[in-house]
Amino acid sequence: MKCLVTGGCGFIGSNYLHYVVNKYPEDEYVCLDSLTYAGNYNNIKGLVGKNNFKFVYGDITDREFIDRLFLTENFDTVINFATESHVDNSIKNPGVFLTTNIIGTQVLMDASRKYNVKRYHQVSTDEVYGDLPLDRPDLKFTEETPIHTSSPYSSSKASADLLVMAYHRTYGLPVTISRCSNNYGPYQFPEKLIPVVVSKALRNEKIPVYGKGENVRDWIHVHDHNVGVDLIVRNGKVGEVYNLGGHSERTNIEMVKTILKLLNKDESLISFVKDRPGHDLRYAIDSSKVEGELGWTREYAFEDGIRETIEWYMNNQDWIDNILSGGYLKDNKNVKNNKY
Repeated sequence: MKCLVTGGCGFIGSNYLHYVVNKYPEDEYVCLDSLTYAGNYNNIKGLVGKNNFKFVYGDITDREFIDRLFLTENFDTVINFATESHVDNSIKNPGVFLTTNIIGTQVLMDASRKYNVKRYHQVSTDEVYGDLPLDRPDLKFTEETPIHTSSPYSSSKASADLLVMAYHRTYGLPVTISRCSNNYGPYQFPEKLIPVVVSKALRNEKIPVYGKGENVRDWIHVHDHNVGVDLIVRNGKVGEVYNLGGHSERTNIEMVKTILKLLNKDESLISFVKDRPGHDLRYAIDSSKVEGELGWTREYAFEDGIRETIEWYMNNQDWIDNILSGGYLKDNKNVKNNKY
C-alpha cells in the first residue's frame, strides 16, 4: 500500500504515522502538511530517514500542487487528517475552517477520483452530531444520529462528511469516514484542554475552565483512535461511517482535577472563566458498530492512559517550551524552504 497521510505533523496524524510506519515496513507513507501554527515538524522528525516514509510540505487546498503530487507518487490510499480543529478559533475566524476543511477535502477527492485511489478515508469528529443532554446518560451518538452542529468548526467538518458521501454516491469514490471522541496523548498542541492544564500547572499558572466545568467529554487515547482508523482503512466497508469512542466520560472539571492531583498541584490554580458561545454540553459515542464488524477494542483504560500522557508531557517539557517560545516555527520554516 502507498498511502498519503495529510495533516501528518499534527497531533493525531503524527501519532498515526508513528504507529503505521513502524508496524507496516512493507507499506509506503507520505506525510503531507502545510505546517500551520498547529503543525510541528518535530512531531515526525524521528521517522525521517526510514525507507517507507517521506515528508512533503504543501497545502491540500492547492489544486495544482495536489494534482502534481498524486501524479508523481501514485497513491492507492488517502487518509485525510488535515483540519483546522480549534473551536475557539473557528468562532473568531470561520473562513479558514471552511477553506481547509471543506475545499481541501474536495481537492483531495477530485485528485483521488482522477488517479483512481482505491480508498479515501475522512477523519471526522463526534462534534458533527451536536451534543447530548447532561441528564440523559443513557443516550449516545450512533452512526445514525442526525448531524446537528453547534460551531463553525463542527459545521465545516459535517459539510466535509456530506461531501465525502456525495462523492461516493455520485462518482463511486471508495470512501470511509471515522468519527471519534476527544483524543488525548503525546504531541497534542498546547491549546487543547489536557496540554494546557499540564503546561500551566507545571508553571503554577492559573488554569482557565469554561463556565462551571460541567461539560462532559468522552475521552479516547490517540493510539486507540489510530488503531481504529487503520482497521477501517484496511477492512471497513466502502461508503460506511464508523464511530470510535473512548467510553470514558468525564466533566471538564473532573479532568482538570485529575491532572492536578497526578501532578501534586493545588486546585486553587483553577480559574473559572466566561463560557464559550454555543458550548456543547455532552459527547458520548456508541462504538458497537466498529467493535462488532471489525473487532476494534481499546487498549487503554482511561486511568492508565491519562497517567502515561501526563508523564510524557512531564518528560518532554522541552517540547512544550519549544512551542510556547515559538522555536518550533523556526524548525518548520527550515522545512518549508524545501518544497516538493
